[in-house]
Amino acid sequence: MPTIFITIPWFSPAFKAGGPIQSIVNMVNELNSGYRFYIYTSNSDLNGEPIAVATVNEWVPFNEYTKVWYATSKNRSENLINQVQKIKPDWVYMIGMFSWHYTIVPLLFAKAPHKLLSVRGMMHPGALEQKSWKKKVFLVLMKTMGLARRTIFQATDTVEAGHITCALGTEARVRVAANFPRLLPAQIPVQKEPGNLKMISVGIVSPMKNYLLVLQALENVKANVEYHIYGPVKDTVYWEACLEQIKKLPGHITVFFHREIPAHKIPEKLQEQQLFILPSVSENYGHAIIEALSAGVPVVTSLNLPWLHLEEAQAGINLQPSIDTLAAAIENFAAMGPDIFFTYCDGAATYARQHTNLEELKNKYNELFNAADKL
Repeated sequence: MPTIFITIPWFSPAFKAGGPIQSIVNMVNELNSGYRFYIYTSNSDLNGEPIAVATVNEWVPFNEYTKVWYATSKNRSENLINQVQKIKPDWVYMIGMFSWHYTIVPLLFAKAPHKLLSVRGMMHPGALEQKSWKKKVFLVLMKTMGLARRTIFQATDTVEAGHITCALGTEARVRVAANFPRLLPAQIPVQKEPGNLKMISVGIVSPMKNYLLVLQALENVKANVEYHIYGPVKDTVYWEACLEQIKKLPGHITVFFHREIPAHKIPEKLQEQQLFILPSVSENYGHAIIEALSAGVPVVTSLNLPWLHLEEAQAGINLQPSIDTLAAAIENFAAMGPDIFFTYCDGAATYARQHTNLEELKNKYNELFNAADKL
């Protein structure tokens, strides 16, 4: 029975960091036999906000096969190293790049036979451009210190695998295993009148998600649009630019900002919506996107994510994000009457189920954690 020691900056009940948290929650719930999981995380949420946990700095149960250590800031790295030494896991599994406590410390100092690093989209060229010099220094050190040779890197698809190889060279060993999704029950479509549209976005407010571009596109939309945004503000300067753009919107466009919501409330927020829009610069997976599709909400997104060919499936639209392409996509859905809209709702729910195979995913992870070519 493999023992997996997972290091991740935030974990449930934290939720503001979005996808990485949901990925690991889904994984330990799906791989619910044949493994022992130990999740070492912080006792805070994104931006350092405390989370409601009764016990810190000791192991507490999450499910039958999983325990979680919510670490306070004091001696966080030292405790991580000590717990790895006590537990003696088969794998140290690091979620995300560039974190001192949860990536660099376990890479350098945690003693385990095998190490797996899930890059979480952080090797995408667009992501590497943000704070680029710090990231470039880290990648150079990884190569010069031999860490790239001694670590297995997890990509969620072949495109991300290519990004890893491009950044670290062909010596980097990459394994492809997608994230586990959370499929929501398909909801009954809401009534749709031509010329009106209710749309929603769920995701961290940062330039990577392209919120500002959506708001700029809305300035050119003639239909009546009600737009709801849910997500923590990661980049305040960027959000201030969004607020300035909202002031420019005509009266028939209404924008509501609700900040972040926990994962269990997302289904009810999707219920009254007719379109999910998130034209991200890149997504290594996009949990919010596949959840919206599974609920039967059509999606408008970019070409830089795994969920492609939406238009052929009548599940949404993939596009190259620009003011013009986004405005046209929004107008297209706003103009729909109930018949074609219901077809897209059904297409979205069908697409989500046809493009996810939990048994196949479990087999991928079993192969990953039981691979014969480990270090």
